[in-house]
Amino acid sequence: MEELMKRMSESLQKGKAKDVKAMVQEAIDGGYSAQKILNEGLLSGMEVIGAKFKANEIYVPDVLIAARAMKAGTDLLRPLLVSEGVEAIGTVIIGTVKGDLHDIGKNLVTMMMEGKGLEVIDLGTDVPAEKFIETAIEKKAKIIACSALLTTTMGEMKSIVDAAVQAGIRDQVTIMVGGAPVTDNFAKSIGADIYQPDAATAAEAAASVALGKSA
Repeated sequence: MEELMKRMSESLQKGKAKDVKAMVQEAIDGGYSAQKILNEGLLSGMEVIGAKFKANEIYVPDVLIAARAMKAGTDLLRPLLVSEGVEAIGTVIIGTVKGDLHDIGKNLVTMMMEGKGLEVIDLGTDVPAEKFIETAIEKKAKIIACSALLTTTMGEMKSIVDAAVQAGIRDQVTIMVGGAPVTDNFAKSIGADIYQPDAATAAEAAASVALGKSA
């Protein structure tokens, strides 16, 4: 079993989606729990990818290929995880702010967060502030993550913070901001909670919040 999990993790890191899928099926057929396969085979592989990405040992294309391999495995596991009653550690609402159509960074953060065991609801691009808030309330999410790549759309992040205040949920949600022009000082100036410069650290921060630790 340990050998199979190790091979699954290594194949995921290399982005071999077909091999990962076959190994996940082999483990399922062998009677292993979906949670064990997820944690020891898939998430362990994404942990390595996250660490290497953070250390600049691999780059965005490598992460995207590994994430595709992980998705191939989790697609098989999802119905089993539900039947086993396995819950995500938390829910994140993510999207690119209104007026901004960039999504590569957002997609990368989404994959990294999923690799940490979070349920991520991706609203896509050009998302109005109200949509972030409505979805957070509907899904009982504790984290809102918003991305902007244009200096002209960064102001929309303040609209999201303000909308959370108006909806009466500001003290219930952690608002994360990110994107190339965004800085820690900007995040503080608009009243956001967390800014991280890259996808790997953003995912770590979100996982810490979900687990009740200080990010």
